[in-house]
Amino acid sequence: MMFMLKGLGFFFVALTLTKASERTALSELGIYNYHDRIGIPEAKKIWYVERELIRSGQRIAGGSTTTIFSVPYQAGLILTISAIRNSVCGGTVISDTRILTAAHCQNDGNNIVASITAVLGSNMLFAGGTRLTATGVVLHPGYNPWIVANDIAVILVPRISFSTMIQAVNLPSGSEINESFEGRTAVLSGFGVTSSGASVGLLQAISSVNLPVINNAECIRSYGNVIQAHHLCTSGANNRGACPGDTGGPLVVNINTRRVLIGVSSFFATSGCTNGLPSGFSRVSSFVSWIHSI
Repeated sequence: MMFMLKGLGFFFVALTLTKASERTALSELGIYNYHDRIGIPEAKKIWYVERELIRSGQRIAGGSTTTIFSVPYQAGLILTISAIRNSVCGGTVISDTRILTAAHCQNDGNNIVASITAVLGSNMLFAGGTRLTATGVVLHPGYNPWIVANDIAVILVPRISFSTMIQAVNLPSGSEINESFEGRTAVLSGFGVTSSGASVGLLQAISSVNLPVINNAECIRSYGNVIQAHHLCTSGANNRGACPGDTGGPLVVNINTRRVLIGVSSFFATSGCTNGLPSGFSRVSSFVSWIHSI
């Protein structure tokens, strides 16, 4: 069952959650209650550090336009749950009116976000850049936080003005729809911490890492039958992968000079993001038709 909530020009589409017996992935992958466990604490850290940087006049290391030039499709999302509770996620610009993110960024099964601010063309979340208030967000109708299924959503925003620092990424098309991308090296980017348990440092900026895509059979060995065809995983070798604050963000490969979005960051093991386990993504090619329908 789906419902629509209207208020202050903002709406979202969500779904009734399944019974408790289906919560098979909660303890290990934990997108349920993301905001209380990860997003809200991360937002407080980032806000504090950015406030201190502004007061001191420091620049963020790597915070020149060359940093955002390398990932101009990256969006930062400030998620307002209540007047005193903000959370954070990542997103990807896919057109001049749409940003792709993870469904749990809007509804983690315990918290429903009231409003979303998309921050584009900036290394700072709470100051600077182009800032757009979302007019709506549509969750995939099959989204289920208990079993980490169809964790993908489209955010609708006022028209984006593109520049060298703000650009849309390509969605998979043609033969790319059926490609597994196994063995390709992909770029994961985000505003999150760079290791498990790390705080957001005074030199925090958008960061990125190259990750090899692995086959789903290898990912199943770590996470069991939670992994389905609509998931994509990257290797956790050398303790690299998605960390707190990165979820919802882009995993991109270069194909013949085209930047192609192949994954939306969805989950990492609750035991830590630098423990050698794979990072999990929603496989964008599985959702292209749905995305185009929004």
